[in-house]
Amino acid sequence: MRDLSTFKGCPAPQPVRLEGRFVVVEPYDRATHLKTLWEGLGGHEVNSLLTYFTQPDFAGIDDFDAWLTAVQKSGWITEVFLDRATGTVVGMANYMRPDPANGVVEVGGVAHGPAMSRSPLATEAHYLLARHVFDDLGYRRYEWKCHNENVPSKVTAKRYGFSFEGVFRQHMLSKGKNRDTAWFSMIDREWPLNRAAFEAWLDPQNFDEVGRQKRRLEDLRAELAAAQT
Repeated sequence: MRDLSTFKGCPAPQPVRLEGRFVVVEPYDRATHLKTLWEGLGGHEVNSLLTYFTQPDFAGIDDFDAWLTAVQKSGWITEVFLDRATGTVVGMANYMRPDPANGVVEVGGVAHGPAMSRSPLATEAHYLLARHVFDDLGYRRYEWKCHNENVPSKVTAKRYGFSFEGVFRQHMLSKGKNRDTAWFSMIDREWPLNRAAFEAWLDPQNFDEVGRQKRRLEDLRAELAAAQT
């Protein structure tokens, strides 16, 4: 158990570049990434991908630009995901609502473009983001929240090792309607097991000759947990 008697908080998250075997995570730069991120998320089809985001649908790239500018001014740190093999922008996520005094931060505004589907890119990107939070910055708690109707997001959170904590009813407004928000978290004492599972899943030996996983992340984590008992 971590000794918190002398805990004095954690550094505030800053834009960061993180490199993996499949993906590069780098800070969003408007001049470099606006057009490629818009296209990587589907261009004019982006609204179907962002169904559960709270902002109104985008009429085009200018609306998307205005939204990104606004959320960054509010304190979000936008990170984009690049396919390392091609250099193509394929998705994004944000460090949100940092509470450095208590060592708490959320990952949100997550959008995985079509090129991330059925690939290791998303899993490695979120491994890199979580590793930075826990190992580099020393945070105690890492949060994932989503619209309670967003079943794929809830499934993904659990797959990555976040624990479901409950539903905040009428937590906010989303596109002119009430939104119930599902809350998930990962805490520092859980991270070593989650990290080991991520790394075992990402190991080249876990993929066949056409890039398909041999063992599921959830199964690897369960086996590692059983071995510790």
